[in-house]
Amino acid sequence: MSIKDLPQNDVAITREEIRGMMGEVSYAGVTSFARCKYTKDLTGVDVAISGVPFDCSVTHRSGSRFGPRQIREMSAMLAWDAPYGWPVNPFEALSIVDYGDCPFDHGKIHEVPAAIEHHVRTILEAGAASVIMGGDHFITLPILKAHAEKHGPVSFIQFDAHSDTWADDDPDRIDHGTFMYHAVKRGYVQPASSVQVGIRTTNPDPLGVNTLDARFVHEHGPVATAKRIKEIVGDTPTYITFDIDGLDPAFAPGTGTPVFGGLTSGQVAIILRDIAGINIIGGDVVEVSPPYDTSGATAVAGSQIVLELLCLLANKHAA
Repeated sequence: MSIKDLPQNDVAITREEIRGMMGEVSYAGVTSFARCKYTKDLTGVDVAISGVPFDCSVTHRSGSRFGPRQIREMSAMLAWDAPYGWPVNPFEALSIVDYGDCPFDHGKIHEVPAAIEHHVRTILEAGAASVIMGGDHFITLPILKAHAEKHGPVSFIQFDAHSDTWADDDPDRIDHGTFMYHAVKRGYVQPASSVQVGIRTTNPDPLGVNTLDARFVHEHGPVATAKRIKEIVGDTPTYITFDIDGLDPAFAPGTGTPVFGGLTSGQVAIILRDIAGINIIGGDVVEVSPPYDTSGATAVAGSQIVLELLCLLANKHAA
């Protein structure tokens, strides 16, 4: 065998086409999400996956700055086969790239929100949908601002152990536990057509957002939960934000604020697949903190959820 006959490697940077599956051994090569082309060129792109490695607003354990890198690493195992249980393969149906990470100066924390907003706005102005890997949950606030500028106030589906609507009247604070309070108060989202799933911490004021807490999911099951979610969001433009602590710590120990009694990975898989048909406009997966999970299982879950978001976008595109 000559050198020219060897399998292509480092396909994240050497591949020319955007669409299609791309196999390369999972333990080698330049990492991108599921071996998508790693590029800053958004020409003709349907979905740009990118990372926001920011975790300076956590209230307990930091470490999710390492989330995007490990999610990419674990996603190499997703590059070989079409996603199970979906009628459409997003890598064939959509032009998807890995757009890299959002740049910011870690020494100027007050400038980070604007940097994230600019990063996402650039993607949206290019005509692509944005799927973000965090980072802590604060990053969703500037992401929602960019989406609201394009779509008007959006509906959201939030998988989380915490509502993140605790009152915070200081507009300059950067806090992953109050980002949704600010999103509601600033008019980026529509509470009445939004829903939080998996909640299991006390907050007396959900600000009008519908809640399907963890007990609801356990008692009624994922199929009924997905049906109720679709009833709530209807056909409104909907953003999905998935805090990995929505999963029980048994399934996702690598996170900053783990909470007992959460959702199982099996429940989440069914819910995400059964809400197909919603008018999804983008999404994120946040709070994956690799230092607290030496097995990598949390990032495996995170990479799969990113894939499910891509499948929801592809399903919408094919409809």
